[in-house]
Amino acid sequence: MNAAAGGPIEAGLPSELVTNVKAWVAQDPDPATRAELEGLLAQGDEAALRDRFDNPLSFGTAGLRGPLGAGPARMNRAVARRATAGLVQHVLHGTSGFEGAPGPRRPGEVQLGIVVGHDARHLSAEMAEDVARTVGSRGLRAWWLKRALPTPIAAFAVRHFGAAAGVQVTASHNPAPDNGYKVYLSDGAQVIPPHDAEIAAAAAETSMPTDAELSGPFGELLVEVDEDELLASYRKAVLAVVETERGGRATVEVARARAELRTVYTPVHGVGGAVMPRLLEEAGFRPPFVVAAQAEPDPDFPTAAFPNPEEPGVLDLALADATRLGADLVLANDPDADRLAVAVPSEGAAGRAGGAYRALSGDELGILLADHLIRATTGANRLVATTIVSSTMLSDLARSAGVAYVETLTGFKWVARAAGLQPGHRLLFGYEEALGYAVTDAVADKDGMSAALVVADMAARAKLDGRSLLARLDELDAALGVHATLQWSLRVPGADAVAKMAGIMATLRSAPPSSLGVAPVTRARDLLHGEAELPSSDLLLFYMDGYSGGEARVVLRPSGTEPKLKVYFEVKTAPCELSEVAEVRQHARARIEELRREMAGLLQA
Repeated sequence: MNAAAGGPIEAGLPSELVTNVKAWVAQDPDPATRAELEGLLAQGDEAALRDRFDNPLSFGTAGLRGPLGAGPARMNRAVARRATAGLVQHVLHGTSGFEGAPGPRRPGEVQLGIVVGHDARHLSAEMAEDVARTVGSRGLRAWWLKRALPTPIAAFAVRHFGAAAGVQVTASHNPAPDNGYKVYLSDGAQVIPPHDAEIAAAAAETSMPTDAELSGPFGELLVEVDEDELLASYRKAVLAVVETERGGRATVEVARARAELRTVYTPVHGVGGAVMPRLLEEAGFRPPFVVAAQAEPDPDFPTAAFPNPEEPGVLDLALADATRLGADLVLANDPDADRLAVAVPSEGAAGRAGGAYRALSGDELGILLADHLIRATTGANRLVATTIVSSTMLSDLARSAGVAYVETLTGFKWVARAAGLQPGHRLLFGYEEALGYAVTDAVADKDGMSAALVVADMAARAKLDGRSLLARLDELDAALGVHATLQWSLRVPGADAVAKMAGIMATLRSAPPSSLGVAPVTRARDLLHGEAELPSSDLLLFYMDGYSGGEARVVLRPSGTEPKLKVYFEVKTAPCELSEVAEVRQHARARIEELRREMAGLLQA
């Protein structure tokens, strides 16, 4: 290869790699990512080029997610265009996307259009415009949300407009260098198999949209959504969940309690601040105190290197403000506002400055929300659902309350569709332990904003009764038994992390442990080939009946987005007296730590 053909250094690179890189560069619409690849070609950096080409991003939990950069193994404008071209093909020629039934889409079943939204991350707005214009260029309508808005708003918009699909450009709570492409089907829930594979296959076979194609004009195919009208419709829909009065209580009393509730809120440098404060105010709550340093969208997340409210330190600024103000409640959304973290005053600290606060775990908040919504509603068609890695306490609560219950695989794409497994039922509440909650079927996905609204209502009503959310948690633990839970992760190093994780899971399948902690493993479940109504999943569960006077469970699964094995522990005790809860809880947590240490040793051996 001579200099005129591309430079002498390229002669040292495999010709197939050079051909692939140049073909990509020729179609890449972004000058920055084109320059990145051209620079690596000029340097002859084979390792860096293979890192960007050998393992392209694939559809994971609900779409694509990865670090920003050049090539098919990174998130960039070219990848967004290609994925959208595949999505359009799937909408036009794929299955219905609503119930998974095979066959072509019938005219009038849903509008042949796609909702396009985005958050405030680096390159989100640019990729969303590429998505919207790609949709329009291929002859479908694009409802384009030009303003950076929370992910649940895009999910809501799919149903609101009767769209065939939806796309939200977001990486949720990933670090600042990442971005992603989340896909919704026509039911407003996240994409599931086989649609994800069909979209990916269509994208691989479809030509990349060119700048000329995306320049328009598109006429009525490109609809710039009136976001104020959409947000008003969203607020109306989710406010309904806190409008029902219970127990004959006078509306004026509840209104007073809401107006007096002191709340600290943080959107953690994300887009929740565009919606959450007004949502609380329209429900009659005092305007929340918004953490100043985290109030405005900032794609660099300067106060939170890993902007997940579960991570240590992310809530520190909000807790400091709450302590200074003597707040009744702390609410935190992740950057795209589909998750919710909550902290409450420790017992005896409510309403006074300087008091301590306790962050609730995802399982603790899940059971409190479920209990609240079950007691606030009636009907034989009510259904609650959670994932297989979340606490089993929800199943016990549902049984005691006479409410239907469904256990799903991990991921809200399954939780949101739980009612499909119980015909004639409606999903009253669904959650996953990773701070994801659905408190209304107006949004067929987790929604950290509507969940925050219900938590504020819970806190106001509890304060009106002179009680606390922690006291209710104690009552539930006494009645149903303590269900202590813990999530622990083993990070797997190296470029071959995926293969290493597969090897660990294969070893545990072929030689499962005979005992864990202080009890024998009495039962094991392997979902690799599915089970009953649960689809196939790389998931192992080990049960210890009679564990230290109760039951215990360990669940393992490889992460779908990071190089680590996730392990979920649960120790369940028998019901006890209310006065015994603290001691029983402490004992259960000690047993969990025993299990964690043993599992860590087993996995790292």
